[in-house]
Amino acid sequence: MDLMEKSGLHLIDSGERRLISRTPDANVEVLFARPIDIPEYVANGAADLGITGHDMVLEREADVDELLDLQIGKARLALAVREDSPYQSPEDLKDARVATEFPVIARNYFEKKGIPVTLVPVSGACEATPYLGIAEAIIDLTSSGNTLRSNRLRVLDMVISTSTMLISNRQSGKEKSAKIEEIVVALESVVRARGQCYLMMNVRRSCLDEVQSQLPGLSGPTVMEVASREDLVAVHAVVEEERVYQLIHNLKRAGARDILVMSIERMIQ
Repeated sequence: MDLMEKSGLHLIDSGERRLISRTPDANVEVLFARPIDIPEYVANGAADLGITGHDMVLEREADVDELLDLQIGKARLALAVREDSPYQSPEDLKDARVATEFPVIARNYFEKKGIPVTLVPVSGACEATPYLGIAEAIIDLTSSGNTLRSNRLRVLDMVISTSTMLISNRQSGKEKSAKIEEIVVALESVVRARGQCYLMMNVRRSCLDEVQSQLPGLSGPTVMEVASREDLVAVHAVVEEERVYQLIHNLKRAGARDILVMSIERMIQ
């Protein structure tokens, strides 16, 4: 929702019970649906674009185009067993039972490796199944791995990596390419701006080289004249947010002054 708002696609009449919302663009409406259903809606043309996980696209085996990685909801689908399990590799699971909420991805994974297993589809609490005697292993989503460790599970293999994607109906990509490209640029500009900030400062000409050496930026800093001050120039740069704390100290030592730090909502290259 934050991504949509920052991109300019404000939801005019959204609410907890509303399934379709308008935006300032008369040609764009937003439909709310479960992540697992979105690939299907996009594939069959009920929606032109969708925002859902890469894992959902694979699980649905949806015939869609993935246009943009939105770089949120990053996770991995892991194959895991009990800490005290004798299994040491995926091949050791031959003829074993594997519980998962992703039976299609799991089936494709084991078929590709040529390992026969029995899949046990579950709809939740997958981590508990090895201790309940339901399965010898699981395939489940993990981001940090803390949930697996807290449930005394050990990872044997990473099946796939996933994150939230912008997907497109293939026919819509041809028939509505201009509008889709407009939306892609809007969303991508927000993604690019994440973790970046804008620095502005005044610098004496004699200190400019030293200040510039501290500022790599995206394409190097921008240097501009300061009206009525021949001895000063204005320096602007985009830098990574995590560097700002130490960078400001270094810039002051190098001769920068009047330093301003601004957040960036959108950045278009």
